[in-house]
Amino acid sequence: IKLEMPTVNLTREVTVLAAIPEVVRSLESCAVTWQKLLSAALEAQLEKVPQGNGPLAEVDFWRERNDNLRALVEQTKLPEMQKALQVLHEAESEHIGDLQIVLSDLRKYHAEALDNVKCLATLERHLKNLTYGAGFNIVLDTIPSLMSSLRAVWIISRHYNKDERMVPFMERIAREIAERVYKAVDLHTLFKEDIAAAKKKIADAKSTLQQWRKCYFAVRAQIEASGREPHWEFDQKRLFGKTDYMASVCQDLIDILQVTEEFYNIFGPELKAATGNPNHVEDLLMRVNELTRPIEELSFDPFSVKSARGWKSVMEDFREEVIVESINQIFVENLEDPPLYKNHPPVAGAIYWSRSLLYRIKHTIIRFQEVEELLTSERGKEVKQIYLQVAKKMKEYEDQKYSQWRDGTQHVLPPLLKNSLLTVSIDGAATDINPETFEQSSVKEKPVTKKNVHFIVNFSPLIQEIIIETKYMEQLGLPVPETARYVALQEDKYLRYTDRLQKVLDQYHTLMETLNEAEIKLLDDHIKKLWEVFKSGHSRLNWNSLGIGDFIFRCTQAVRTFESLVHQIHNIAEDVSNRLLFIESTNLFKFPLSKNGDKLPGAREFFESIMCERAKDVAHMVRKYSAIPQLLIKVEGRVTNTNSGKSPKLTSYYAYWENRIYQALTQLIVKNLQSFNAAVLANVPLFQTEAVLSVPEITLQPNDSEIDKITIKCIRDCVEVTKHFVRWMHGTCIECPPQHVEDEVITFSFYTDISQNLLIVEQAVLIIQNVRKLLSSLNKYLNQWKRYHLLWKLDKDIAMEKLAAEKPACVTFDEQFQYYLKIAQEVTQQPMIKDEQCIRLQLAPLACTVEENARSWVMSLGKLLNESARQELFSLQEEIQVG
Repeated sequence: IKLEMPTVNLTREVTVLAAIPEVVRSLESCAVTWQKLLSAALEAQLEKVPQGNGPLAEVDFWRERNDNLRALVEQTKLPEMQKALQVLHEAESEHIGDLQIVLSDLRKYHAEALDNVKCLATLERHLKNLTYGAGFNIVLDTIPSLMSSLRAVWIISRHYNKDERMVPFMERIAREIAERVYKAVDLHTLFKEDIAAAKKKIADAKSTLQQWRKCYFAVRAQIEASGREPHWEFDQKRLFGKTDYMASVCQDLIDILQVTEEFYNIFGPELKAATGNPNHVEDLLMRVNELTRPIEELSFDPFSVKSARGWKSVMEDFREEVIVESINQIFVENLEDPPLYKNHPPVAGAIYWSRSLLYRIKHTIIRFQEVEELLTSERGKEVKQIYLQVAKKMKEYEDQKYSQWRDGTQHVLPPLLKNSLLTVSIDGAATDINPETFEQSSVKEKPVTKKNVHFIVNFSPLIQEIIIETKYMEQLGLPVPETARYVALQEDKYLRYTDRLQKVLDQYHTLMETLNEAEIKLLDDHIKKLWEVFKSGHSRLNWNSLGIGDFIFRCTQAVRTFESLVHQIHNIAEDVSNRLLFIESTNLFKFPLSKNGDKLPGAREFFESIMCERAKDVAHMVRKYSAIPQLLIKVEGRVTNTNSGKSPKLTSYYAYWENRIYQALTQLIVKNLQSFNAAVLANVPLFQTEAVLSVPEITLQPNDSEIDKITIKCIRDCVEVTKHFVRWMHGTCIECPPQHVEDEVITFSFYTDISQNLLIVEQAVLIIQNVRKLLSSLNKYLNQWKRYHLLWKLDKDIAMEKLAAEKPACVTFDEQFQYYLKIAQEVTQQPMIKDEQCIRLQLAPLACTVEENARSWVMSLGKLLNESARQELFSLQEEIQVG
């Protein structure tokens, strides 16, 4: 629309023009024309609506309105029109009021259109992806971003911040999402596609529809949580009514595809090979294809909410038709290994399973019968025929299972009840070896011991299974054999017997596991006595016997008696073990504590203290050792009712403990020597020695040889500790008395064997070698002091006489004085302590001696200088007197 501008000359002032009637009349004519044109244009724009149902149509609608109104607004801003309006206003024309109203409306609607275009432009990219995106994955990714942008528009827009604008716009978005799904899902071709691809397509479509609702409520929750923005209280039926319904239809389609896929998997090449009847399988596949034909040929739109009732009817028909086929296939597939309910036995459980399947299809047929026209139709008759065939097969299956169980039970049960109460096994393998003579036997070339022998409750699991089968068969209304019924009635008694027997045997086996070979030999007679009680259980009594209860009572009493004896022996053995542990863990190298702070003991004091403390500990150890025979005599009393200490029944038991004593003493010596060797090598000083000058050599005090000897003595004393532990006489726990051989008293102790132990010998040698290396290292360190050896090696008197004969100048005396004074000062600045591994070397005595020697030379030089000067003085005096 083009607004015609006035033809009159408007170059003069507004007040001048307003006073000219001809100009005012001309301008009034233009104003009326403008008012009519603008009013018609606004009315036309306000009557327009978006051309399309999608959100982009609304964006285009506002962009077009903005363009049209902007063209009119720009014309009203032209200078000629602005000058005309000023003139009419100055002339107080009656036409200016109507024109101003129209111009105000024009500016208002243009401002609205411009604001909406700016806000909706932020959504345009998302809306184009929603409308034209290549696949559902793009739509799925777009919806969250789009919903966040809608929230931003809701906040900043002056027009889309109200329900009456936002709800219709969001409804358009929902329609666009629904349209995308509708175009993508074609039921006429869906079931002809690859099933996996079809399932993915429908699943993506469903996810897209659900994403719309999910993202809406997520953003709504964010708005409410912020507390600063107006809430979204929109009409949910308008926003989600169609999309939610379409999502439910998509789920139905997924279910149909899943069922179809399962049928195709069932009726695959494997079933053809297994049945040997491929034609029958092909017929079944054709029937599967027929399941989806009614859906492919629908006469209505399943995605339309108006068709919900029709779609529901189609799905019910599909499910009812599928269930007969699926149950038939479940039955055929699981005939050989039917799935059982929890705690159901195999046969009765299989019959239960078969009947439950029959009930399910029977229930479906009954529902069919409620609608007469369903069963009278061709498809209904077909379904009914399938039902009758399946029901017949299930009945035959049940009869076969029952008859096989009944005949098998009558044949198997009587021999099972004649089984002995117990069986004997060696290392878990059943055997017919007689426990009374087992010591002469072997199993798989492995010698048999009492610990290998196990007694097992011989109550066959088949009996328990028959009992359970019998109970369930009666619940199913099937007759059971009399023997099976009788056994089932005795179930509690059998369970009580087996439980009590198992507890007794578990108790026995647990006790046997706690015994070592020495204890088994010790208790040999008691174990045989216990086996004698068990004997009737694996030789005479069976599950029909009347004396089972008495037998279990005798076994219980015998095992309790045996358990009491074992516990007593173990308590005594624990006491002995604790004594041996005390002996084994004794520290034979207790180092003396340093005196006066940092001052360490000397070498002799150190080793004498160790051997003194060792003597005290050995006395305590020997007391512990001497009490062991009395404890073993207690064991003898429990086992044989004697207290001699030399019972033949305990010979191997005495030997076992003597070996344990030997091992403990060996460990005692080895651990102590290893510990002392580690202390020798550690960088922690234990004792000290002094460096002294023993002209002409610098030596240790005590010297190397003495330290070596006292070290060897200490180590030898450690090993000789075992001399205090006297051996027992053969086959007893009585100490050997001293033996007099050629005026020599010999005591048999563990020392003879332990001192020859290679590990102990090697450890002792290693300690001595390490000490000698340490002493050698200290001597090498002392070699640096030999640079002062001239102080004590030269004869001082001869040296002074020689120097006096040379009549040296004063400068020579000064050089000699400086040399010896420097030595005296240098030695005092040397470190007085040298720590090397376990030895602290005190250098103060050596330094003091060297310093004294140096100062002695200074004194001698001083005397010589004094004598020389005096003679020179006397000579000079005589010359003066003569002169």
